[in-house]
Amino acid sequence: RRRAGRWRPPPPALVAAGMAAEDEAELSLLECRVCFERYGPGGQRRPRNLPCGHVLCRGCVAALGGPEGRRLECPFCRRACGPAETSDCLPLLQLLEVLGPAGGSVPSALGKSGGAAGAAPAGLGLRLSLGGWGSLVNPTGVAACRRSGRLAVAHDGKKRIHVFGPSGACLQRFGERGDAGNDIKYPLDVTVTWDGHVVVTDGGDRSVKAFDFEGRGVLAVREGFCLPWGLDATPESEVILTDAEAGALYRLTADFKRGKLKKCQMIRSQLVSPRGVAVSQTSGAVVVIEHLKAQGLNSGSTRVKIFSAEMDLISQMDSFGLNLVFPSKICTTAVAFDKEGRVIVTDVCSQAVICLGKPEEFPVFNPLISHGLSYPKGLTYTANNSLVVLDSGDHSIKIYSST
Repeated sequence: RRRAGRWRPPPPALVAAGMAAEDEAELSLLECRVCFERYGPGGQRRPRNLPCGHVLCRGCVAALGGPEGRRLECPFCRRACGPAETSDCLPLLQLLEVLGPAGGSVPSALGKSGGAAGAAPAGLGLRLSLGGWGSLVNPTGVAACRRSGRLAVAHDGKKRIHVFGPSGACLQRFGERGDAGNDIKYPLDVTVTWDGHVVVTDGGDRSVKAFDFEGRGVLAVREGFCLPWGLDATPESEVILTDAEAGALYRLTADFKRGKLKKCQMIRSQLVSPRGVAVSQTSGAVVVIEHLKAQGLNSGSTRVKIFSAEMDLISQMDSFGLNLVFPSKICTTAVAFDKEGRVIVTDVCSQAVICLGKPEEFPVFNPLISHGLSYPKGLTYTANNSLVVLDSGDHSIKIYSST
């Protein structure tokens, strides 16, 4: 009986098989799956992300594009793209740097590199909570006016826009639910321009509508959009917005005081259901959240892409990077830049807010808020660098400050 209860080591053959499988997984991770050459930090073996999320070495990307650098087709999923749409696979490059020329164990390397790159913002504490069921109904977007400190919240109530003062008092409600010209049918997101206008994407009639802080409608753009979704304002009072159905990014320039549209220009196409978007107030970089389609029984996933001010792809975080660097799958719904230019996202899977670092070190993993949230769906920063989180789980706005 005693012998029956003792732990017995697995057979040597089973141990060897397990070690062999682990070694094979490491080789698969560190090799290009087209030429089967080991990735390297530079030259032809440098790992590159394709827009579909698959990774190839630079040499294979060039070979598939042909001598003239034409559009190439992913050898795994057959999605077409141009060489300019590829980007460095930073998680693999960080891993190769940790492993060093002599190589090493992938698990130990990940243990060394778990979010150490880049300084994280200081710890945050909850300072103020606004709204709640009855005051806000299924809020979808939040934005801050950097000049006045006021917050604009889009939600599903009778009056779609609530404006809160810096102390938390509700100052104004406007944006009637209805079918009139300036009524709001279904608000998806909101931003506040530097000259003090509230701009809303309306999924009900697929338009973009602008108001002053008194609630007067000053402009409505209804033509040219399939489904305008996320938006953010630049320091020049331009508006960068996503079109989820068209897979495009637009720059909208207007004289909001006079109610005149100057230009609405598509600045990026071939995105996959882009929704959340944010603009760095210092560098002009643009970060976009793509919502990828579900495959089979698996739920859909998200991808974060960062573009320079000139709309060149700087970096992206796809499913490969998530599985390699982060402890769990991340599903992002909102994104913002802090004053240092770091990318901040919400994660509805872990009910958290996470710092992904600056574009040049992206992605790192530094949780900022890991408890007290139900379904974080919106993000913005105030002029004093307080972090504002829209929590649609309990219909509230939560404001965090450094502790």
